Amino acid sequence: MSSPSAAVKKGVAVVGGGITGLTAAWRLHAQGHRVTLFESAHRLGGAVSTVARDGWLIESGPNSLLESPQFDALVAGLGLESERLYAAPAAKNRYLVRDGRLVPVPMAPHKLLTTPLFSLRTKLRLFAEPFMRARARPADVSLAVFVRDHFGQEIVDYAINPLVAGIYAGDPETLSTKYAFAKLWEIEQTHGSLIRGQIAAMRERRARGEKPAARIVSFTRGLQTLPAALAAQLPAGAIRTRTPVISLSPGRPWKLVSRRDGLATTDEFDAVVLALPAAALAQLPIGPAGENPLTALQQVEYPPVASLFLGFRREQVAHPLDGFGALVPAVEHRAILGVLFSSTLFPGRAPEGHVALTVYVGGTRQPDLARLAPEVLRGRVLADLRDLLGVSGDPVFTHATFWPHAIPQYNLGYERFLEAMTNAEARHAGLFIGGHVRDGISVANCITAGQRLADAAAR
Repeated sequence: MSSPSAAVKKGVAVVGGGITGLTAAWRLHAQGHRVTLFESAHRLGGAVSTVARDGWLIESGPNSLLESPQFDALVAGLGLESERLYAAPAAKNRYLVRDGRLVPVPMAPHKLLTTPLFSLRTKLRLFAEPFMRARARPADVSLAVFVRDHFGQEIVDYAINPLVAGIYAGDPETLSTKYAFAKLWEIEQTHGSLIRGQIAAMRERRARGEKPAARIVSFTRGLQTLPAALAAQLPAGAIRTRTPVISLSPGRPWKLVSRRDGLATTDEFDAVVLALPAAALAQLPIGPAGENPLTALQQVEYPPVASLFLGFRREQVAHPLDGFGALVPAVEHRAILGVLFSSTLFPGRAPEGHVALTVYVGGTRQPDLARLAPEVLRGRVLADLRDLLGVSGDPVFTHATFWPHAIPQYNLGYERFLEAMTNAEARHAGLFIGGHVRDGISVANCITAGQRLADAAAR
């Protein structure tokens, strides 16, 4: 990425070394600006964490992302095209649990007619939905209310509830439609019918020559490839890990105080980018008197999630594992939120003759389960896997990860947090805030957020 020769170069502090902060720092550096990235932890990448051990490749956080123009541009800029890895064709299948067994998700309209996932009444409602009139909603509603209005309770129970568990580890009864699923909100506003709106969007993409659907992607050596590549292209001395920022003083220039090994250091910058979780933003003093303008963000909910990466010999699993994985509705009363067929999704995740499963537990549904000791949790998880996938015996490999504060919940009323960030930026010229607490929770969202923040700080 080349920088405009006439542009005024700035000194920019990027606070937070996850995907958002790293993307912002890399883009600013590529444009010729002086960048310093501050990260309180010992490592970079945030929730993205890949572990390679004994022939297994474990994603402790996100397992994949959806391709986007922003991602494509980043991959090209980092020279990672040869390492890009698309999901295997077998991973196109999806499963939901109903009545104690895995049922394929109907991926085409005609398959809705025969699927045992939904009753005849729900199927008729699905086919009638395109004829709904546009409605004017005076206020935001929960995703459960929103979908119930269009399709009925059964779709909430057996489609939306497990989907939300897989994305947010959250609850559709409390998640905001307007902020957690903004595209659905916009489609209803413009088309009335969600199905009619989706069809129109597909036609528009075709007319623009775009791919009909985003592909699932990772890298040969896992998602950790991305933060590692971003960090490697920053100049020597630009990254300060184990260095929390303890205060910011706005002005021309900004004064940033950080601490490492017990010693405080003050640096000056033209602009500051904050790419932090909600709690860190809430606690950060910004102002000459140590004000906390983002203190409201302390109330953003982050439920705990545990993930278990389990390796088995192929003959230990009866299910063909011919798909992306399976999600479990709350009404099925299982311990697990869902399971990814990791070794089906991408090659190189398990040794020859073995398969790998990644199981998620906890979230807002059963937070206490996520906090169980790994050996206790493994027993609960294996009971479900025996019933649902025909697993026999104990895993030959286990890797457990616990995220005490996993994913921000864009619940009803989330606009007050967005307003707090907007107001802080308005009060303090040169301050730019973004990341998963503002721009969306996916890795793709964080890439886009980093690019947005970099361009805003560079102006």
